[in-house]
Amino acid sequence: MKLSIKIGLSFAFAWFTAATSFAQVPEWIWHDHKGDQPTDNEIVYFRTTFTLETKAIAADLVASCDNRMEVFVNGKSVARSDAWEKPAKRDVASFLKNGENVLAVRGQNSGGAAALIVRLEASLVNSKRVLVLSDANWRTSLTTNPAWESAEKTPDNWAKAKSLGKLGARPWGDIFSATGALPKKLATSAESLTVLKDFKVELLRSAEPNEGSWVSMTADPKGRLIISPQGNEPMLRVTLSADGKVAKIERIELPPRQAMGLLYAFDSLYVNGRGPDDWAVYRLTDTNGDDQYDKFETLRKWQGGGGEHGTHGIVLGPDKKLYVVCGNFVGVPTDLAPTSQHKNYADDVILPRMEDGNGFGAGRKPPGGYVVRMDPDGKNCELFAAGQRNTYDIAFNRDGELFGFDSDMEWDWGTPWYRPTRIYHITSGADHGFREGTAKWPEHYQDSLPATVNIGIGSPTGVRSGAGAKFPAKYQDAMYILDWSYGRIMAVHLQPNGASYSGSFENFVAGKPLNVTDLEVGKDGAMYFTTGGRGTQSGLYRVTYTGSASTTPAPAAKISQARDLRHQLEAFHGKVDPKAVPSAWPHLDSNDRFIRYAARIAIEAQPVEQWKSLALSETKPYGGLTALIALARVGGQDTQADLLGALKKFAMASLTEDQQLLKLRVIELSFIRQGRPAPELISLAIEKLSPLYPAKSFALNRELSQILIYLEAPGVVQKTLQLVAQAKTQEEQLHYLMALRNAKTGWTLDDRKRYFTWFRQQQPTQDGGPTYPGGSGYFLAKASDHPSYFAKWFADVGREVGNGSSYPKFLANLRRSAADTLTPDERNAVADLLTDIIPKPVVAKARPFVKEWKMSDLERDLTQVEKGRNFARGKEAFTAAQCFACHRFGEEGGAVGPDITAVISRFSRRDILESIVDPSKVVSEQYQNITVLQKDGEDVTGRLVEDTNTKLVLVPNQLTGDKVEILKNKVAKITPSKLSPMPEGLINVLTKEEILDMLAYIESAGKKDHRAFAK
Repeated sequence: MKLSIKIGLSFAFAWFTAATSFAQVPEWIWHDHKGDQPTDNEIVYFRTTFTLETKAIAADLVASCDNRMEVFVNGKSVARSDAWEKPAKRDVASFLKNGENVLAVRGQNSGGAAALIVRLEASLVNSKRVLVLSDANWRTSLTTNPAWESAEKTPDNWAKAKSLGKLGARPWGDIFSATGALPKKLATSAESLTVLKDFKVELLRSAEPNEGSWVSMTADPKGRLIISPQGNEPMLRVTLSADGKVAKIERIELPPRQAMGLLYAFDSLYVNGRGPDDWAVYRLTDTNGDDQYDKFETLRKWQGGGGEHGTHGIVLGPDKKLYVVCGNFVGVPTDLAPTSQHKNYADDVILPRMEDGNGFGAGRKPPGGYVVRMDPDGKNCELFAAGQRNTYDIAFNRDGELFGFDSDMEWDWGTPWYRPTRIYHITSGADHGFREGTAKWPEHYQDSLPATVNIGIGSPTGVRSGAGAKFPAKYQDAMYILDWSYGRIMAVHLQPNGASYSGSFENFVAGKPLNVTDLEVGKDGAMYFTTGGRGTQSGLYRVTYTGSASTTPAPAAKISQARDLRHQLEAFHGKVDPKAVPSAWPHLDSNDRFIRYAARIAIEAQPVEQWKSLALSETKPYGGLTALIALARVGGQDTQADLLGALKKFAMASLTEDQQLLKLRVIELSFIRQGRPAPELISLAIEKLSPLYPAKSFALNRELSQILIYLEAPGVVQKTLQLVAQAKTQEEQLHYLMALRNAKTGWTLDDRKRYFTWFRQQQPTQDGGPTYPGGSGYFLAKASDHPSYFAKWFADVGREVGNGSSYPKFLANLRRSAADTLTPDERNAVADLLTDIIPKPVVAKARPFVKEWKMSDLERDLTQVEKGRNFARGKEAFTAAQCFACHRFGEEGGAVGPDITAVISRFSRRDILESIVDPSKVVSEQYQNITVLQKDGEDVTGRLVEDTNTKLVLVPNQLTGDKVEILKNKVAKITPSKLSPMPEGLINVLTKEEILDMLAYIESAGKKDHRAFAK
């Protein structure tokens, strides 16, 4: 902690870090009468001086006087007050100057107690802050001197003030809290961050309390940064000086706000956020040339669109079209252009999926997250690509190719359907394979496209090319991706690889906490990035290159022949063209997966009659199998027999493993799309495939197990149980168990016991803490083996390998699903293996009401949490407040809400307290309730845990777990609830000391030897 205080004739100021800012409070002062009392109508003159080393961009003054006052800054009257209960508040930055400044007050008493209190906080362009507080070092006088309110030197006959107590002292109390004048937080200091060699990071500005938590950013042609908060605060326009400092901040007062996507293009500001037409793309313009936005219009409304799985980034393509990415909770537009590149999507899994164990995304169907392309006016909207989970941002690289950074589902950790965060190449018509629950596709499904780079665990936010940066060529060519969870900006280095790319990545900037949200390259060639999200403290940072390597603009890369060919094939996507089949057909047999994919999408857009016979007669392995993929997807049931017959010419022994997987996928898609085949075809399939199972690789066994279980092949149960016993990883074992839950025949009693015994062999788990700020918990399994790459993803961010929060419920649901296939005799034989595995919440005893606690009652006592607390009383208070009912803490508690064992690693003590006192202030979408309005006028609010074709199942009260079923034909409207599932007032049965003990208990992660409990 750096702290320097300089006191002159009447000089008091301090530079503060985030740690000290909260601790400093002003004092009530008055003229020192040496024991005598102030007289009625007494006038006292106050003054102090302070120095600013550079320009102030904001300076919040708040002051009060018992009974009236006038405040002067450098001789100018800036504020007045006639009632001490109503402090005056004003930004006085325009009255300040570089060098010496004078703050003066004329105060007057009207009888009784007399006192003045002042707080001034100035934010400078160099990111420093100056804090001026009234205290005993101020000077006072009962008489004035010439220019007393503006002279730089304090007259010699002025005396030191008398302190009457700090803010909060009686009889005045904490009058500043009602004005929003509490000390501000600071963003993480630049000095605490790590950055690549020869690069420098600066913190330019911390967000002010009324500026919100920043989540998106763009730059206009003048190089000004436009920043949007996540909440309803106005957007900001930040003017930068020539040396990259914040010179000016303006508020954009038009209604569109809460933007998770911003773009300046076509002399307009595009805002993908919320406004009068709810969630939509809005266009803001300046109609009178005064450089202020004065008009907005709605270009495109979304179905849904709110929340963190809503509508996100918006970018301008080389084709001068708008590309918008939407999360998996946004409905596909109903007016899609017939030329849409991505069509004909479905779950396409041969065995029924299980929904998420905690109900997240339950019932939602493809396409999942998606990218649309549209004209600058929002018209001609095409579904360009899909099969993503929740990509927050997209960007074009220097080659003009589109990339995204997709999120994982961290609740899936430890399962075979887990997909890591990933960089992916978004090409025309691409399906990236995301499906809800257990239905997520493996990358070897060739009706999808694979990741360019698998990153690991984290929460993706901003994406931006390094084009325009004054960085070495390698870093101009890089794509920059932001991980909100683990506080890192990564540089992704793409290498051309046929029609697409491969790549690697490295940490570019990292820190804790560093909840990065978006980034831009400025006109000065520096990188600017923001932090924030979910109500966390925001900051604006600048990254520059300080090394000696050349930073001249790197030459544009040449388009490879493969990428050029892919573009030619993509021109046929979404529309009928007589040239498509002859042009694309030869490329179905390409060794380049992206070329094969582009050719197939071109073929699928043409009438089946034009190419069906070609598909059935094609003899080249990749060409024939890829053509049959297309026929299975768009050909009718009447083509199934011919399709399956055409597979005979591709003997498995003659194929590479990649081609074998492709053949198995053709079989699956035929069964899924064209229906269960005739008995003779089933017998033929069993005859051909059974001898191949088990195979040498997990990928082959994955598909063979599913197909053979679907076909009810003899012996498949025993073969698959043997693979469970031989599998080296938990993920592989779990896949076979998932598949076997669908096997209704072929079991012996010993097989059933072997199956259900596996669940007994799962070792107890311990808590691994939250997966990200405000996120769910995960479980550290003591005896589980995972693939080496899975372990590396955790090591990259300094975490222990573990299973996601849905894992226990997945196991319980899996076992329950398998048990539903048991005969009565079998159920009796394995009854002892069917007990529940979900942790039981700790039940709280009833307590009497103590007080309706507010933040103002408690936050001034937060420093008392640090020492002298009582561990047993803290745990008892945690239980009494019913925290265990919904939250896992250590090895106890429920899984309804986020795990909070290690919450202090991401949130401050004040943030934790605020989330308890006001749980609805920030609600994660993963724990958000919905409100279902029924046609009869009744409504039900609760957590959605099941969504079928006919009904919705909600849990209104997480503490009881009772469920309510609502038939869909009775539903009038469904809206997200703004209220947290966590009830308010849970701590109203606790005393203040118990609350402080509970906070210490939370901070300790349940450890008795924590310093807070030392005597």
